[in-house]
Amino acid sequence: MFFPKHKFTCSRIISNRFSNSDQNAVTLMLWHSYPLPLRVDLIEELPEQFQERGNKKTQHYSRNKKHSLQYLLRPVLRGDYHFGHTVCLLSSPLRLVQRRRLGSQPTVVKVYPSFLQLRQYQLLAQTVQTKEQGAKQMRKIGHSLEFDHIKEYVSGDDIRAMNWKATARQASLMINSFVDERSQQVYCVIDKGRLMKMPFDGLSLMDYAINSSLVLSNVALTRQDRAGLITFSHKGGEFVVADRKAGQLKLLQEALYRINTEFYESDYEKLYLQVRSRIKQRSLLILFTNFESTSGMRRQLPYLRQMARHHLLLVVFFENTELAALAQNPANTLEEVYNHTIAGKFVFEKKMMVKELMHHGIMALLTPPEQLTVQTVNKYVELKTRQAI
Repeated sequence: MFFPKHKFTCSRIISNRFSNSDQNAVTLMLWHSYPLPLRVDLIEELPEQFQERGNKKTQHYSRNKKHSLQYLLRPVLRGDYHFGHTVCLLSSPLRLVQRRRLGSQPTVVKVYPSFLQLRQYQLLAQTVQTKEQGAKQMRKIGHSLEFDHIKEYVSGDDIRAMNWKATARQASLMINSFVDERSQQVYCVIDKGRLMKMPFDGLSLMDYAINSSLVLSNVALTRQDRAGLITFSHKGGEFVVADRKAGQLKLLQEALYRINTEFYESDYEKLYLQVRSRIKQRSLLILFTNFESTSGMRRQLPYLRQMARHHLLLVVFFENTELAALAQNPANTLEEVYNHTIAGKFVFEKKMMVKELMHHGIMALLTPPEQLTVQTVNKYVELKTRQAI
């Protein structure tokens, strides 16, 4: 075991970034030149965020042959993850002697918002709904057109779009052709307040909103819209101007990665002032927030109504799935009847919030956290199909 000419190597193959809330693969490559098969106890020095204590793996490896071992990690927090060494405890088949070797040099991996979901929802970006599928097209006042090309006039074309300069050059009637405006602004607005700290399946509601914002921005850019980002809490946060340039998705991903908060009470008045001063064009604002009571929602309602006057506002907040499950369970004891009644009251109150927001002309979406991304993307595609923006 301690003869100097025998060699042992262990290397870690790992990406320089992980996708938050997804399974990320890590591979260990091992090789040795000892004359007998080795029993190797592997102990990975994982980042402290995983809080893993029982990660010891025992394997047997034959001589002069490369072996690989793969395992999966699911991070639930964004930030820097520091991996240490891979501690290898080598022993012979009789296990009389054990030798400690270090492999896999320390490395740092950055955990970004869930970029693996981008491929999963890429198909939704290409989906085109029709009237037969229940998407009613809205009648829009005025023109929302952008120039496409110049073509020769044919009977039935709108003579108001006649291009007289091109007509003079070609010695025949030429007309401008327009298409529906595609480059519209879509802003994801993320609440960083204390109500977004509530955990669900190991992930905070704010991280669910961050992951969904990245996917939604990718879908909007694919459909030729301009994607932007706003975050807010008790003070102003990140602001990324809506655009559809080549590096816009990367810019949004970096901004979402940097989001940090102490979960203070959110100030919707400052959000309204920021929207009014920095967004001059009518845009789609998708506000990711959470309301736990009707009174809490009504305190912010004046600011939501003011934003809805100038922009198309969609308020997305979360259903408490644990309370919903408790309200559906049968009650057999007096305590269970009490819990069942209170849970049903909170579930009903959430539904009434949606109706009250819609009564004031504000679109609302109540969704479980695990369905947030697909529900939000579907709502965006529906609004585009109806030409609501």
